[in-house]
Amino acid sequence: MTEDVRMTAWVRGSVQQVGFRWWTRSRALEIGLLGYASNLGDGRVQVVAEGSREQCDELLHLLRHGDTPGRVDGVTEIWGKPEGGYEGFAIR
Repeated sequence: MTEDVRMTAWVRGSVQQVGFRWWTRSRALEIGLLGYASNLGDGRVQVVAEGSREQCDELLHLLRHGDTPGRVDGVTEIWGKPEGGYEGFAIR
């Protein structure tokens, strides 16, 4: 059994006002992750996902290489221990 992780990713590019958070939520729910996606004031989208390392890696790959709305110029991520408290995957 694999231990769950928390991935926080910051997505740069043309990712606000194009349906990117909704797309991310749909992919995360398909994968089985918990967490949220939110717009940041500097134009980035922050994605916080909790689940297995494999599930989070799958979402990270989609954020970088998937057919996303808008345009992704880059993704930076950090890994940590899950904090819990999420019910599903939210848009914030």
